[in-house]
Amino acid sequence: MKTKVGIIGGGPSGLMLSQLLDLQGIDNVVLEKHSREYVLGRIRAGVLEHGFAELMREAECGERMDAEGEIHDGFFIADNGRKRRVDLAGHTGGNSVVVYGQTELTRDLYDARAKMGGKVIHNVEDVALHDLTSDTPYITYREGDEIIRVDCDYVIGADGFHGPSRKAIPANVLKEYEKVYPFGWLGVLSRTKPVSPELIYSKSDRGFALCSLRSQVLSRYYIQVPLTDRIEDWSDDAFWAELKRRLPAEDAAKLETGPSIEKSIAPLRSFVAEPMRYGNLFLAGDAAHIVPPTGARGLNSAASDIYYLYHAMLDHYKKGDDTGLETYSAKALARVWKAQRFSWWMTTLLHKLPDNIAYEDKLQATDLEYLFSSEAALTSLAENYVGLPF
Repeated sequence: MKTKVGIIGGGPSGLMLSQLLDLQGIDNVVLEKHSREYVLGRIRAGVLEHGFAELMREAECGERMDAEGEIHDGFFIADNGRKRRVDLAGHTGGNSVVVYGQTELTRDLYDARAKMGGKVIHNVEDVALHDLTSDTPYITYREGDEIIRVDCDYVIGADGFHGPSRKAIPANVLKEYEKVYPFGWLGVLSRTKPVSPELIYSKSDRGFALCSLRSQVLSRYYIQVPLTDRIEDWSDDAFWAELKRRLPAEDAAKLETGPSIEKSIAPLRSFVAEPMRYGNLFLAGDAAHIVPPTGARGLNSAASDIYYLYHAMLDHYKKGDDTGLETYSAKALARVWKAQRFSWWMTTLLHKLPDNIAYEDKLQATDLEYLFSSEAALTSLAENYVGLPF
């Protein structure tokens, strides 16, 4: 098989790039380890920044997002019962975010690829990358007993943290930065009316909680838990009781509860790999960087990678200009590190930090009070939350 761009990973990043390139007549192939059903079964974030929503529309995949997604121009931060609103639109000249589940977004991208006859190959095994520093890189994968070779100009590693792409960069070239937090998020998805029309980030002495939503009949709630906790430790009743303890009284009183339709514990970590280019391999999304979900930057950071890669490929194939390819790693990492800073700040601002000394707890409380006393601080928060310019 021969193509221009070989994309490893059939999640939102890989599918988005494939769709954008195909619309410009740039041939590509997507290789995905799992089945389509498995990919669509993953429950992930659902807050899309302004730039991501625009990219979906450019990819001609935004129709359902615009019809069913919810525009949010603010959210709430609660501190031990006291709830205050962050006016995103008011502090960013009218920008907002779109609440639209990643599962639905991925479904839209899959449908768009199918409509265009895009090459998305599922259930590939033993994917390996070869000759990345040559002009003729290629990918191999196993299909049954057969080894398939894909020759391409460029390889895009959009295959997540555990995929083979980042591991194909030599250890003496790759530098990794990581911070593992001493807690995780226990998340519950339920067919219940959301407790609030806008997200509530709730800080309390018992730990952090988040009230989010996928639609007006589908709610997503989280509570901070120790890394030692297991899903089996938390019945639905125990989860709802603890969530109520961490919310302002007025919200706890009107919280609608019900059976969980999905329950999981996600550890929180920050991770960055540098560089994001090695020869003709380009990393994107979780293959290169991970953030805690607190600031809703994960999927959105991946989108900025795809934006830069897409325009770099356009310039290369349409204009013969390789500037975008040559500067991709530096440009992408500059935005990635800003997203890392924001996610780290939101996480340390709102969680109960078990290793804090009393002095640090006081600083944390002061930081939150300062935020709501300063228009400049609120503007900085709002600008980062709706998404910095690509």
